[in-house]
Amino acid sequence: MASPSPRRLSAELALVAGNANPALAREIGRALKVPLSDSLVGRFSEGEIRVKMNENVRGKDVFVIQPTCPPVNDNLMELLIMIDALKRASARRITAVVPYYGYARQDRKDQPRVPITAKLVANLITTAGADRVLTMDLHAGQIQGFFDIPLDHLYAITVFEQYFRLKRVKGLVVVSPDVGGIKMARGYAKRLRAGLAIVDKRRDSPEDTEVMHILGEVQGRSCLLVDDLIATGSSLVEAAAALKRAGAADVYACVTHPILSGPARERIASSPLKELVVTNTIPLTKARAHPRIKVLSVAALLAEAIRRIHYEQSISSLFDGLTG
Repeated sequence: MASPSPRRLSAELALVAGNANPALAREIGRALKVPLSDSLVGRFSEGEIRVKMNENVRGKDVFVIQPTCPPVNDNLMELLIMIDALKRASARRITAVVPYYGYARQDRKDQPRVPITAKLVANLITTAGADRVLTMDLHAGQIQGFFDIPLDHLYAITVFEQYFRLKRVKGLVVVSPDVGGIKMARGYAKRLRAGLAIVDKRRDSPEDTEVMHILGEVQGRSCLLVDDLIATGSSLVEAAAALKRAGAADVYACVTHPILSGPARERIASSPLKELVVTNTIPLTKARAHPRIKVLSVAALLAEAIRRIHYEQSISSLFDGLTG
């Protein structure tokens, strides 16, 4: 990641946080040397969300830090209401900083009579009054096109790359847990100067169980599974088991968004994964934590992106060489 700009931030920049991930918001504030603006984000007695900005934001460049992580509906409504409050308070520009973009898994009509929730949420954020969006590792790249306002897309690969370079894992092979993740895995392999493999999961017939085919050389190698999110952990754990059966020495995984719902923690505990590395885009509660889960902070990356947006500088230069 590029080193932060030495320019001092102007007094016109303001940071506002909801209840989704206050620890990350405070860390971003410390990185920017900008305190979080005083605001009330609470509940009325019947459960409706109550928002009030306790500081003047008129004419300011405001960044609302609020991932739409579980509880998704509450956090999404908080985001929308905060944006509306800032718009009515005459903020000059409002940027929705959404490190984890929820409702992203329904990004197309793959079956009859289903919604495209990723587009619906984009419409809601825009209608609420956001002028631009800053997010990280979208579940599908085409979601960027669902917005009619500017969107800056960050990649956690810069944080993961530094971590695994320091670990000096020998004979590393980056593995995509499914065919759909090949592009992301290729980007990681390029940055880490590692090999590339793919777990191809298919049914030989309707009566047979799923069979894992490993495309690539993993025998005796250290494998790194990469994905954008982990929910119940089923696919990732199955892929790790398939790699071990194929002769992999060690299996690591790095996943940007640790939803870790349902039996995810138990599955990870009983899996052959040596380490699962995630980021703090979603807060990891004690109930979902595990000794094999390592959390890396993306606060510095988000802070530098906020700094560059505020000064109208390039964001893409943070990731030169990542694509292609």
